[in-house]
Amino acid sequence: MSSSRSKRNQPGWGKPVRLMLRLMLMGIGLGVITGSALKMLAPQIEQGQINLPAWLTLPEGEGITTKLTPSAVKNQQHPTQAWGAQLGRFETKKEVTTLSGRWRQLAAQQNDLKVSAFMLVLDDGRYAELNPDTALPAASSIKTPILLTTLELLDSGNLRWNEPLTLTKQVVGGGAGWMATKPLGTRFPTHEVATEMIRISDNTATNLLIERAGGKEVVNTRFNALGLSATEVNNWLPDLQGTNTSSARDLARAIALVDTGKALSTRSRDLFREVMGTSVTNRLLPGGLLKGLGGEQGRPDASLMIKGYRVYNKTGDIGIAYADAGLIELPDGSRAVAAFMVQGPFNDPRSTELIRSMAAAMAPVLKPKPVPLRAPAQPATAAPSP
Repeated sequence: MSSSRSKRNQPGWGKPVRLMLRLMLMGIGLGVITGSALKMLAPQIEQGQINLPAWLTLPEGEGITTKLTPSAVKNQQHPTQAWGAQLGRFETKKEVTTLSGRWRQLAAQQNDLKVSAFMLVLDDGRYAELNPDTALPAASSIKTPILLTTLELLDSGNLRWNEPLTLTKQVVGGGAGWMATKPLGTRFPTHEVATEMIRISDNTATNLLIERAGGKEVVNTRFNALGLSATEVNNWLPDLQGTNTSSARDLARAIALVDTGKALSTRSRDLFREVMGTSVTNRLLPGGLLKGLGGEQGRPDASLMIKGYRVYNKTGDIGIAYADAGLIELPDGSRAVAAFMVQGPFNDPRSTELIRSMAAAMAPVLKPKPVPLRAPAQPATAAPSP
């Protein structure tokens, strides 16, 4: 008898283990009950009908809001918008009247040409303009906003960058490009189509992207939503009659929306800039800017880069109308957008020369102020010994 009682009184792990199991079961049970209750009450909490107790929330300013209603979610600033504020804004603040006046003088010398011009320094709001909202034949310059709407589809998940696009009879366009020479039914990846549209201004590539987006009406609706009120696609490219229109302000705005972070994700913004950087035609806006800076005209892109400038541009040329619009990176790191459109007699060299002259006139305005040299650091002197 005494031996069995002593065995029961000996210390062991039985009671602590059983206690731990009970506590674990109680914790699991409470967790299930609490989770179910919060799930049932979630709609009322979200709408602000029920306030959580203080012990379930953090004080204001500690990184988590105490109550997040639908209106609060709607009013939260998107990360892209916050970053966009650091990248500049498409907002005119102070007109550079000397440049606007110079553009008027240049245009007045060719009063039978219709002109639209616009420039804006995104970092400080300085701008110049000449009939900036006049709708003129866009020619191939309309391909820049088409690239923007294509990348919007990519961001929304409605398009893949490597998605194959099929060549059909409807989208075959004459003029610039090589895709029209391929057999019907040929498939091209979207990234190649978008790049060729900008690189060599392939008209068939442009029509493929318009068709993939849903057609001309769908693309025009998106243009309006982006604030491009003068930009409209009415015919498949090459549109030699000039029915597709835009304005200098619209073309500049399309580029600025991307660069300031107001449109497209960071990845798509990078794609936009990469594709725009492939354009081989650089004699209008880049060539004119280089002329204004006093540089050689042989290789505008390379010569501008040596001076600290980079221009991402897209031209347009249908004989009766010429255009060029681009993003301009300046030596001090700031950026500007500029666009020029001219309509006149067929293949009149005055049209292209006017664009170059207006671009050249921008150079003094865009040239950053020289940075003063820093004084060389003085060598430290040893303290005198006692």
